[in-house]
Amino acid sequence: MYVVIMGGGRVGLNLASFLISDGHDVTLIERDDDLCGIAASELDALVISGNGTDIKTLDEANINDADVFVAATGNDEANLLACVLVREYNVHKIIARVNDPNHSAAFKKIGVDSVISPELTAASYLEKLIIRPKIADLVVLGKGDAELLDLTVDHEKTIGKRVGDLSPTDDFIIVAIYEKGKILIPKPDMILNKGMKVSVLVKTKFAQDVLKRFSKL
Repeated sequence: MYVVIMGGGRVGLNLASFLISDGHDVTLIERDDDLCGIAASELDALVISGNGTDIKTLDEANINDADVFVAATGNDEANLLACVLVREYNVHKIIARVNDPNHSAAFKKIGVDSVISPELTAASYLEKLIIRPKIADLVVLGKGDAELLDLTVDHEKTIGKRVGDLSPTDDFIIVAIYEKGKILIPKPDMILNKGMKVSVLVKTKFAQDVLKRFSKL
């Protein structure tokens, strides 16, 4: 499967990594040069420095050969315009991240296949939406009071710690661990090693605290 992702932030980068680990071809489009550099160093994929709302950039990404297009930036207007342009190509599925729920109707009106709200933008959820949509439909996090975050263990507060020492708490719970492209169900005695990818279900008001606990910002 060939997937084009617009947006090289946390969501886009992690989604690309998951898809590549599963053996899929990915092209990432990002307008910020620094984020492009990070993506190019971490991904075995084509990374294009450009704007996904530009037809020339989409053509450079061979959008007409894409099975799926994901607009994953934090800008609803840019995501919407990109989806409008991609609708003119032979793309089987279009997925858009929508940060303001009031904008969802506009995306659905132009025929976007899946509109994802902020609390469901974790890369692991988006991957399921692309690869295993029926499983993705089972994910329910409430009305914006919780988030599913994909994090990298990169802080002394978590490196070398047991899952049972950190989770569950009243604030968050580790719901999945990814190792060598495989998903592991967390057990209390599992050790969190540096660089390990985890999915964490967290109350929205504690999201920033949890980010700081797992990763160096």
